[in-house]
Amino acid sequence: MSFRHCLLALSSLLALAGVAAPAVAQEDLIFRKSTVWKMLTPDDKLAVYGVDDPVVEGVACHYTVPEKGGVSGMFGVAEEVSEVSLACRQVGPVKIKEKFSQGDVVFRERRSLIWKKMQIVRGCDTKRNVLIYMVYTDKLIDGSPQNSTSSVPIMPWGGMGDVPKCSEWVK
Repeated sequence: MSFRHCLLALSSLLALAGVAAPAVAQEDLIFRKSTVWKMLTPDDKLAVYGVDDPVVEGVACHYTVPEKGGVSGMFGVAEEVSEVSLACRQVGPVKIKEKFSQGDVVFRERRSLIWKKMQIVRGCDTKRNVLIYMVYTDKLIDGSPQNSTSSVPIMPWGGMGDVPKCSEWVK
């Protein structure tokens, strides 16, 4: 069982116990590609996931993360590396559901049992009416400079002429 599956099981148990988790997006696995072959244990892989912004309809992000194989990956105890890539795009008419702060968390995932987590956060370039998404990993003790940024200009979609101004939705 992978670390991701252990976390999903733990979050399910917490939900059953009535412990609420913060409202963030849920990811969908798109595909995995093996990068390092291992003879008797799972291969190292790159995995691509999709995430819909829970506050901004019409925007989707895709990120790619390495997933460790081997014995530690097989038992879900491997500390995953910090490298993550990110691409976000407008996939429909943009509708902002509620006000948000610069740097609000869209998606969060643990990358180790205790020390490391990956986050996708959202901001608004008010001058250009562009949503900005940044993914980064942080470590409790010494941080991590690994990050990636993606911009989503808010454009008309289909026959709709008016587009929301993200500046009107920033707290």
